[in-house]
Amino acid sequence: MAETFEPRIVAFLCNWCSYAGADVAGGSKLETPYTMTPVRVMCSSRVKPEMMITALLRGADGVLVAGCHPGDCHYDKGNYYARRRFAVLRKILETLGLEPERVRLSWISASEGNRYAEVMGEFCTKIKELGPNPIKLKNKSTRGTGKE
Repeated sequence: MAETFEPRIVAFLCNWCSYAGADVAGGSKLETPYTMTPVRVMCSSRVKPEMMITALLRGADGVLVAGCHPGDCHYDKGNYYARRRFAVLRKILETLGLEPERVRLSWISASEGNRYAEVMGEFCTKIKELGPNPIKLKNKSTRGTGKE
């Protein structure tokens, strides 16, 4: 029996908008990937590139950061800072030999449960196309050899 690849996704969700949007999606019984792990953060600007890289190094196949729409941030300019950090992260991933498409930044408000489900579904599909995280595969192949 062949195993089908189900991507592990870590989603950093803004407390004020995206996390609430995820709650609306759940309350509306909208379909979202079951292999997604939500991480509630106070603002998308609190998600540093090293947090996203750590998630990938620890086996996540993809990382999503979702926050308030630009101009609607509860912390004034937080999502603008997140957008700048995200641009830097994509360059770092290329340097590490990872596809920049393994990370995604989206703006999802508290009332956008449908958008949350749509973004998660699209991202999961994209990660399935990319396949498993190559770092995870490399780490699996060295387990038990003393080269970990």
